[in-house]
Amino acid sequence: MQINTLNDLFIHGLSDIYSAEKQLARALAKLAREASTTELVQAFKQHMEETQGQIERIDQLLEAESGLKLKRMKCHAMEGLVEEAEEVIESTEKGTIRDAALIAAAQKVEHYEIASYGTLCTLADQLGYKKAKTLLAQTLEEEKTTDNLLTKIATSKINSKAEVE
Repeated sequence: MQINTLNDLFIHGLSDIYSAEKQLARALAKLAREASTTELVQAFKQHMEETQGQIERIDQLLEAESGLKLKRMKCHAMEGLVEEAEEVIESTEKGTIRDAALIAAAQKVEHYEIASYGTLCTLADQLGYKKAKTLLAQTLEEEKTTDNLLTKIATSKINSKAEVE
């Protein structure tokens, strides 16, 4: 996609994160299956549901803001992050070490999403897409909350258990 305007950049970013969310929705089911700590399994399942809602929110945004159409593209960054998580699964046995590694992999994803949604919120604001900004800001807050939850799970039990294994 040729990017010549700020609006093109916004559409590119929105198209990219849409692809990322769809890839993540598929990956989270596997992460939930591969985690061993109940709290982590639940966090992955909860985020999988949230991710479906975030995909729907992008669809709502497109309906609310006339003239916006996504471009068909693949988010290569998310593809790489998902591959990294799969490598973690392949190189660890199920248990707290894997759980710690899965949290690290998931937080890389969250940080990518936080950066993407933060940028999209700024662009939506500058371009006057008020409804889009509101919807994107809602998703941004969900991503931050998920990141904080993963940190809490890691620091409250998993990392210290993994350290003694």
